[in-house]
Amino acid sequence: MKLFLYTDGSSIGNPGAAGAAFLLRDESGTTLAQGCESLGVATNNQAEYHALLRGLEAARAAGATVLEWFADSELLVKQWTGAYQIKDPLLRQMWQRARLLAQGMQIVAHAVPRNSSPEMQAVDRWAREAALRPSPSGAPSSNP
Repeated sequence: MKLFLYTDGSSIGNPGAAGAAFLLRDESGTTLAQGCESLGVATNNQAEYHALLRGLEAARAAGATVLEWFADSELLVKQWTGAYQIKDPLLRQMWQRARLLAQGMQIVAHAVPRNSSPEMQAVDRWAREAALRPSPSGAPSSNP
């Protein structure tokens, strides 16, 4: 099953208050899953990876075999495709976890401009809103 994943992470201060968001849709445009979470203090790159991980978890649960993934982080997409090395140990761990979650899925990654589609506008807004709200006991929010 082909699905479409849109992800974004936000960090206010970098590092600073951070949030992550994802949106998963099918080929007809029906929303299958969406979510956002407050991350506490993190870098923008860490927030981007958190968004990808949550999106991949949702895509796996929905039975994706082909995933068109859209993110406004060129760094994240180029690290995913192997064009950029991952020097930061935490980002490397997150990348490895994402690779495990993606097993059995064909991922087609796209680096797109911020707010380049209604879906990207939504995940950008949700990630920024999540960054600004405190997460009780560190628990993630599940809905935007």
